Amino acid sequence: MHTSTSLPERALVIHQKLIDHYGYPQWRTPLAPLDELVSTILSQNTNDNNRDRAFNALKRRYPTWEAVRDAKLQGVVEAIRPAGLANQKGPRIQNILQEITHQRGTLDLDFLRELSAEEGRKWLLQFKGVGPKTAAIVLQFSLGKPAFPVDTHIHRVSGRIGLRPPNMNAEQAHEHLAGLFSPESYYAAHLNLIRLGREICQARKPLCESCPLTEMCDYYQANKTNSRKNFSTVS
Repeated sequence: MHTSTSLPERALVIHQKLIDHYGYPQWRTPLAPLDELVSTILSQNTNDNNRDRAFNALKRRYPTWEAVRDAKLQGVVEAIRPAGLANQKGPRIQNILQEITHQRGTLDLDFLRELSAEEGRKWLLQFKGVGPKTAAIVLQFSLGKPAFPVDTHIHRVSGRIGLRPPNMNAEQAHEHLAGLFSPESYYAAHLNLIRLGREICQARKPLCESCPLTEMCDYYQANKTNSRKNFSTVS
């Protein structure tokens, strides 16, 4: 449907249309790298409110990350229960804190600021439970390094608007979408695509008539065509 423009050109147009529609987004105050890492692990398979409840409860119970690392596992699990999957996330967080201490001698990830985005990504991905999305969130939002996190919303939206092949999974989409958008646009494009996915391009009942991207959306054009065919058949 969009052979006349390249995918990077399409991504640029989409980015600008979302800026025009939503404005330039501002996320919350950046967290320290280790805080962001733990917060993002807690966010897996849950929503932002549950993540924040669990993260704040963990910080209230334990004054430092060293205290979290050395605590009895059950205490950590109880603190983060609002985030769900606490029996998985608790050991995962403690294991990562222990491994960081083993490698670095301290629970301080500020050294990542001196690494390139790719070096930082590789370092973060060594830990069990840290995938491409978690690494990209830490790099982009805590360290200000170019990375394009792909969550379920972005994966869904990018498929519907023709920015990725239909059979490309979320892990593969990180590198693919990062190659389409310019690094300086990652921050705004990521946040605006998520907002579009949450508010308009929802999984079950997308509000296509409210979307600023309908004229270039494969999903909308296909469904509009099918609707016309169905109407024509009925009439």
